[in-house]
Amino acid sequence: MNLSSTNGVILTVAELNNRAKSLLESCFPLLWVAGEISNFKRYDSGHCYFSLKDSKAQVRCVMFRNRAALIDFQPREGMQVEARALVSLYEARGDFQLTIEALRPAGLGALFAAYEKLKQKLELEGLFAPERKKPLPAFPRAVGIVTSPAAAALADVIAALQRRMPSLPIILYPTPVQGLDAAAQIASAIQKANQRQEVDVLIVCRGGGSLEDLWSFNEEVVARAIAACTIPLVSGIGHETDFSIADFVADVRAATPTAAAELVSPNSEEWLARLDRQRSRLHRAVERQLQSKMQGLDAAARRLQHPGARLAQQHAYILELSRRLHLAPNRALEKNRYRLTQSALRLNHLKPSTIRQQDRLASLKQRLASALPRTLLQRQQCLSMLAARLEPWNPQAVLARGYALVSRPDGQLVRLGANLKHGDALSLQFADSAVDVRVNKDLGLQGELGL
Repeated sequence: MNLSSTNGVILTVAELNNRAKSLLESCFPLLWVAGEISNFKRYDSGHCYFSLKDSKAQVRCVMFRNRAALIDFQPREGMQVEARALVSLYEARGDFQLTIEALRPAGLGALFAAYEKLKQKLELEGLFAPERKKPLPAFPRAVGIVTSPAAAALADVIAALQRRMPSLPIILYPTPVQGLDAAAQIASAIQKANQRQEVDVLIVCRGGGSLEDLWSFNEEVVARAIAACTIPLVSGIGHETDFSIADFVADVRAATPTAAAELVSPNSEEWLARLDRQRSRLHRAVERQLQSKMQGLDAAARRLQHPGARLAQQHAYILELSRRLHLAPNRALEKNRYRLTQSALRLNHLKPSTIRQQDRLASLKQRLASALPRTLLQRQQCLSMLAARLEPWNPQAVLARGYALVSRPDGQLVRLGANLKHGDALSLQFADSAVDVRVNKDLGLQGELGL
């Protein structure tokens, strides 16, 4: 038997769970759910799994690591909480579950709403503005502490102040930091410290606790007392993750009461070490100056001489100059003589030898006299040989054998009779003379020319 939907489409289990998940997530917005924690487990991955239940029902919940890291308290079995959650379905098992985005102890919703309302109001008034913050003094003459004498935070602050600056005076303005009238008494203690002006900086502090424990510092009366205080004020309330209204109004917010003490007090060890370094640098600078001045004094002392010694040195110097003056002419004369001798030697070496040049000239004349007839004879023999070689090519010899040169009046030779026509003037060059003729008929069939 097949099970199918009304439209005939058969779904797989995965498809069914996916559709159910999509339907749940689209129908339910992000909402708050109140209940009791049951079966709470935090795994090594950081994810938390538990159930929320009341007297009639329960629902599975999962809180992933990135959201679980934001919880500022430790969830416990049986704790009543309020969870901001998305309704969903775990498809692998088909489990209906809530994906938790935020978790807080039950009953804190009204406190959070009041906290946000007051914070927004004071922020609009400018009580949180950075420009109204006062700087902390670098070396306060006295430190005031507004807290309970029984608070553990007081011991931590005093221990930190004594460790960092034992000589710094501490004035306590005692007040309860928790309870019904705590906010008014905290504001009164701040006002008392501001009126007395006994200290240069003020610490308002207490240890960690729940939102209800720290609520006195979220009251408007405390915030306005801090804002009206003319003494620079540091808040050190709760742990590092705790933020109160007083933290936003204070001139400086410290993560813990101990951190507040460290902010307002200079570290005596660091300053003593800095002073030691400055003293050492000053001592070295003075020593260097003294050594420099002593060296200058020694140099001046070496230059400073007795007048008699100075005169004796000048007298000896004058005697030496006189001796050198007497010796100078002789030395100059000897030097010039030496230079003259060297120049004469170089001149003799460079002087030409006329006898040797005359002998060379006579030899060249003799060689020229013997070479000229020989060269002339060689040239004549060469010329005769060239003339004999050119003789067969002489046109005059050809004409002597009975040939003649036929040319036009302009000197152009006539090589073919076919180029002549009747009446052309010609010149016939024989071996002994030239004769002018004229063509009286054209070239015949036999190629005979009639002149």
